[in-house]
Amino acid sequence: MVELHGLGNSKYEYLDPGSTAYTDNAFAWARDGYAVLTYTARGFWGSCGTPESRAASPLGCAGGYIHLADVRYEARDTQELIGRLVDEGVADGSRIGVTGDSYGGGQSFELAALRDRTKLPDGRLVPWRSPRGTPLSLAAAAAVIPWTDLAYAIAPNGRTRANAVSPAGAEVSPIGVFKATFANAIFAAAQFAIGPGQPVGDPFVPGRPIGFLAPPGSGDADFASDVARADAGEPYTDPAARAAIERQQRNRSAYYVDPSHAPPPLFVGSGFTDDLFPVDEALRFVNRARRDHPGTPISLLFGDFGHQRASNKAADRKRLLEAVHAWFDHYVRGGARTPTNDVTASLQTCPRSAPGGATFTAPSFAALARGEIRYQSSDSHTVLSTGGDPRIGAAIDPATGGGDACAVTSAAAEPGTATYLLPAATGAGFTLLGAPSVTATLAVTGTPPASTQLAARLWDVKPGGAGQTLVARGLYRPSGGAADTFELHANGWHFAAGHVAKLELLGADAPYGRPSNGPFTIDVRRLALKLPVREAGACVGSGCASAVPPRGALRLRLETHCARAGLTATVTARGARLRRVGFYVDRRAVSVDRTPPFSRTVLRRRSRKGRVRVNARALGVDGRRGSASRVAAVCVRARRSGARFTG
Repeated sequence: MVELHGLGNSKYEYLDPGSTAYTDNAFAWARDGYAVLTYTARGFWGSCGTPESRAASPLGCAGGYIHLADVRYEARDTQELIGRLVDEGVADGSRIGVTGDSYGGGQSFELAALRDRTKLPDGRLVPWRSPRGTPLSLAAAAAVIPWTDLAYAIAPNGRTRANAVSPAGAEVSPIGVFKATFANAIFAAAQFAIGPGQPVGDPFVPGRPIGFLAPPGSGDADFASDVARADAGEPYTDPAARAAIERQQRNRSAYYVDPSHAPPPLFVGSGFTDDLFPVDEALRFVNRARRDHPGTPISLLFGDFGHQRASNKAADRKRLLEAVHAWFDHYVRGGARTPTNDVTASLQTCPRSAPGGATFTAPSFAALARGEIRYQSSDSHTVLSTGGDPRIGAAIDPATGGGDACAVTSAAAEPGTATYLLPAATGAGFTLLGAPSVTATLAVTGTPPASTQLAARLWDVKPGGAGQTLVARGLYRPSGGAADTFELHANGWHFAAGHVAKLELLGADAPYGRPSNGPFTIDVRRLALKLPVREAGACVGSGCASAVPPRGALRLRLETHCARAGLTATVTARGARLRRVGFYVDRRAVSVDRTPPFSRTVLRRRSRKGRVRVNARALGVDGRRGSASRVAAVCVRARRSGARFTG
């Protein structure tokens, strides 16, 4: 078991027996029978991060600066250490698991994307082998509060979709809005201690130098220059800006590792209220992996945990810890209990002292919502680049505003913004469970659209306008086209009776998002808002939610029989049309069928096995998923009898 620490931290994140961190401490894993590897990443603390560590080994530390989770360096460091432990007989090369949070979560995702490959400094992918030549591959991974596209995570343009695979290149065309306060706080944390990382028991010294940055002009590792370019703002059309984005994607993002190899069994835990790495960072990778590698076990857990503004309540963290242990206990230790390949989501609750919210489970993220509240406005509004109330922006800034997801602000309309109030919730209220979607005509003037922005906030306004709490937010670069559609980051939140859902559009969500350099106005017309909700018949005012297609699991029928070629499996679905069916024998993928009738030979007659387990996993045209399984006797070698074959 490999545990990878967060940015600015060290191996001591996992060597404190009194702390469980996000993925438990090394002692707990060791007690469960795992050999545990935890080390301090290059460029931090004792790994050439402190001045004294560099003085002790000037030659060894000459190139030991931070490469910022570069697949060719930090990820390869992990693979090298694992290989040494395998060669020494400490670790079983067929049962390797890796986990980590934040900086370690992003690297865990990178290692999962690589799985059985290593990326060399020249960019080539080669088979992963130990120093003595043993072929290696991950058995499982658990990425917690991770990123999968570092460029988009730091500068989103609003093109990611929660329930779909984004078109190639869409997420950086145009380059997005820089998360200024968060990114600069991270840059500071990479150099100076803002949290513990010293050996357990030693005093914490705030501000001490703990990070070794690459010298200016050192190429791909010079991320200080990338931060400086982002801080300078738009337009991001120059070669330096494009090169910075390309570096983050090519070398520091799991999503851009060649996806032809299926990841290992993958667990991901992400926070709805995490403004640094929101849940779309997990969904981006998972949506594509489920499309391209439908046989891969994948489980997702979402809740109110992670980076600021998350509450990190005890119940959410306990659920996360138990899920991580269950995943590795089965896929690495070989435990009998198989974790589900579902999506589990817990609602955010306020105030922070309130108990954790209700928990829901579905086969896919889209299936969590059973209905959709639709709101339309024919009114025209003008959004100014200088609009908004700075006090409200400061109160909900994750880095400088206290990091409180339950902060209550004034509900008064802010100048220079567009505000849309839905009717008050009635009856039992309704539960947002997914990503709010906005479609509107945006007429931009004053500055080219790619250098402007539209910030969106969804609020829960208390009865009588007695204050509001932020539910979801998003940053978007207008397209300049006839109509724009974008999503806010997903959340799980219950709007109680009498509460009002309010959509607010602004010219900037400062200081969280960097304001644009040029002045602009955006005329917003023909706006439509869609809120995915748990309740199929949720009501707001006198209207009720429009029902979405049924989102429960597909009901599959799996039949097997002996045919000329061997054991054949056939899948049908009750009341649904299928888009794709994957067939598996004893958990090994054997075929994917994309055209009806969904029937494939899964085991040839020459097989010497007696009985096998056949599994089928299907995707419906409506987005629903389903699976079926049965044990079948193999077909013996056929004997010709006239024109018929028997077996």
